[in-house]
Amino acid sequence: MAFLTANNGPQAGRRFELDRSESVLGRHPECDVVIDVGAVSRYHCKILAAGTQFKVEDLKSRNGTFVNEVVIDGVKQLEQGDQIRVCDVIFTFQEVEPPSSTSSYGDDSSYRAVMVDDEDSSDTGSTIMSKLDVRSSINGPLLAASAEAKLDALLEIMQSLGRAVSLDKVLPQLLDGLFRIFLQADRGFVGLLDETGTLVSRWTKLRREDSDETIRVSRTIAKQVMETKEAILSADAASDARFEMSQSIADFRIRSMMCVPLVDFDGEAFGTLQIDTLDQRQRFREDDLELLISVAAQASVAIDNAKLHEEALEKRGIERDLTLAREVQEGFLPNEGPDFPGYEFFSFYQAANHIGGDYYDYVKLPDGRLAVIVADVVGHGIAAAMLMAKLSAEARFCLAIEPDPATATTSLNRKICRLNLNRFVTYILVVIDPNTHEATIVNSGHKLPMYCSNGVLEEPGKAEAGLPLGIVDEVEYQQITITLQPTDVLILYTDGIDEAANEAGEQYTVASMREKVATANATPEAIGQALMDDVHKHLAGRPQDDDMCLVVLKRR
Repeated sequence: MAFLTANNGPQAGRRFELDRSESVLGRHPECDVVIDVGAVSRYHCKILAAGTQFKVEDLKSRNGTFVNEVVIDGVKQLEQGDQIRVCDVIFTFQEVEPPSSTSSYGDDSSYRAVMVDDEDSSDTGSTIMSKLDVRSSINGPLLAASAEAKLDALLEIMQSLGRAVSLDKVLPQLLDGLFRIFLQADRGFVGLLDETGTLVSRWTKLRREDSDETIRVSRTIAKQVMETKEAILSADAASDARFEMSQSIADFRIRSMMCVPLVDFDGEAFGTLQIDTLDQRQRFREDDLELLISVAAQASVAIDNAKLHEEALEKRGIERDLTLAREVQEGFLPNEGPDFPGYEFFSFYQAANHIGGDYYDYVKLPDGRLAVIVADVVGHGIAAAMLMAKLSAEARFCLAIEPDPATATTSLNRKICRLNLNRFVTYILVVIDPNTHEATIVNSGHKLPMYCSNGVLEEPGKAEAGLPLGIVDEVEYQQITITLQPTDVLILYTDGIDEAANEAGEQYTVASMREKVATANATPEAIGQALMDDVHKHLAGRPQDDDMCLVVLKRR
């Protein structure tokens, strides 16, 4: 199995398996390895796999692709440990054998660390892990930092962790400080649970920085430490009977190791911190473990704070994106009523969240008629808003090429069905002829319009109403025509208004709308504002559950 590991950048520490013949790297969301950095080309380069051979090919990117800091011209053969640089983001190419088995603690790591499922045996009479265990027989000289040096390094760790606000700063500072305290340490490892509950490598450190050694970390040991929340120490892990089944210990001849859990404010373990040594003369002592536990406690706070900070930044970024999306969506909606002789208009739009799936539009047709549209995409939020944007463009296109409202709606329905989104849209279209003042209505599963004429309130088009758009593509929609007299009012709305519910769960209802509209005899703005004021009075401060959209038009 071959893979790339991001050494830095937005996805530092993440591993990308090269399990297909071509793996494309670039900024486009469809790339196999998405590099969300502005200078990266949309399709920057790709990794080609042919049997056990791997090559990297530049895709005529703007800034080039580098292997071991040499820009490539065309295709370059990859070797174990090669550094691939795409702009400022560096990946390491590695080929390793896959773990012998998998577990809920995952098989992920950075390029220097691989999680290993150690075999277990029920015949040994003991488990791989235990509570704190310290070997008292220590042979040979021990190289250790002085108490003053340890104290200075510890204080430096505490200060640096207190200032750090990102994991990419907390974790390397943590391991660098530990290597100054424990001079015998050869390797360090920090593993954290990801969003799926899988333990993955987030940072590693080797005493020899030029080494391309891969750290094999025992998932069994890490799991035990996290479950029991107890730190462990082995003075001679390679010969410790309790670790005799641990392949990761045996493979690397670990002579001494310490592993402690990282615990959050709620007392839940969210990762592990491990350091070890390969030299039997430089084994860890019990006071080393106590010191590591103290550092881990402070590190847990710093990591927890860093994670909260990163989550806050991510949330802030999402909110910025949603604010921008709302501004874009508002650009799809008319910012004022149309200039249409003999008529007045009022519109109201309020999304339940940042962006919504309700939609209205005024479309002037080539023959001088005016199309008024109100629609409601099922659900609300980003997905509904994206379909709303598509609907807006397709509706204008269908109306531009087809003068008959029912036929235009039939064509629009086919286009929405072909998207295969498993979403539907309720849609009502009113086309007004300024010469005859005829209003042609096509209803696709939407709320019936309210038509006020000479003090009488009607809801025309019930018999002619068809299915919502996007359900069945072979639907022929019907239309009904009414003639608007002077002072007549026509009201189009979405169900977020009549179904608006207060704290008691009571909906505003169509009946309340009828009552409010029937008593109104003023401009469209006065009618619409009075109606929405009454809806908000009913809500009594409770947030709306659905998007609200209202269009009121009146013939002068």
